[in-house]
Amino acid sequence: MKKILHDRFGRKIEYLRLSVTDRCDMKCDYCRIDSFKDYSEKESWLNFDEIERIVRAFVELGVGHVRLTGGEPLLRKNIDHLAQRLSSIDQLTDLSLSTNCSRIESMADRLYRSGVQRLNVSLDTLNPDTFYQITKSDLSSVLTGLQAAKKVGFDPIRINTVVMRGVNDTEIEQILDYCSENSFTLRLIETMPMGQAGQDSTRRYIDLQEIKKSLQKKYNLIPIVLPGGGPARYYHIADSDIKIGFITPLSQHFCDTCNRIRLTVDGILHTCLGQEHEYPLRDIIRHGVSDKELKQHIMQAIALKPEKHEFKENPTISVRSMTRTGG
Repeated sequence: MKKILHDRFGRKIEYLRLSVTDRCDMKCDYCRIDSFKDYSEKESWLNFDEIERIVRAFVELGVGHVRLTGGEPLLRKNIDHLAQRLSSIDQLTDLSLSTNCSRIESMADRLYRSGVQRLNVSLDTLNPDTFYQITKSDLSSVLTGLQAAKKVGFDPIRINTVVMRGVNDTEIEQILDYCSENSFTLRLIETMPMGQAGQDSTRRYIDLQEIKKSLQKKYNLIPIVLPGGGPARYYHIADSDIKIGFITPLSQHFCDTCNRIRLTVDGILHTCLGQEHEYPLRDIIRHGVSDKELKQHIMQAIALKPEKHEFKENPTISVRSMTRTGG
């Protein structure tokens, strides 16, 4: 019988978001400020043996979903080799990847064959100028990468769009049409005050209930449930194959059903995006703990998971940038 890992509030913890690098080849202005230099040293990164050992411990405790994140995870050398090792772990039912897709064209086939099943792709606009304004990068490589990923068979491919007032809020229907044409699922996300960049971006915050009401004037949105361990509330547009999700950490928080924990590239467990609690695992495993002791430390970390974030009550509480925390 598969084990089930619970926190002290009775929530099932079944989803590990695993950051394999804190580097990124884009400079999204809601993720990190231009002057950001607070990268970890590569010597401090978990190696593949350590990552596999930690993931195996989580899976044996009951976690079934693992998402590889960054930064941009495709910057981690031999990421497909790591994916192959993780996908071979018994009872790991779902291995997915978050990426900006700018580098996936040459890697898509290897990643797919390594056992990565699903992709979440960051894409905030289809306008090249707006894309450069947000990311300081080129849109064409992302669109090319998306087509390469689609061709090799990744399914589903979910497009993550952070909605920002005065930046891309008038493009939602255009992005939705693009997703419909390519059989992608669109997921709209509210900005969060993560680190200095996220706190600066709050001036562009939009309550996604506003966007949803606007879409409902044109579309009949029917609630549905899609597989995967994430927090989106999904809808199917009647008389079509279009699916859209809303991730609303501020307007309709989902803390009471949070099933996630994050592991940074340097081996720190974070139990909540909106809190500064952390539990270091790297030094523990490098000091020779047994697998049983490692699982005990993981359970101690889970016991520290707070009931909810405090983004609204204390928007400056989370000083970590998203690139350090992992997506």
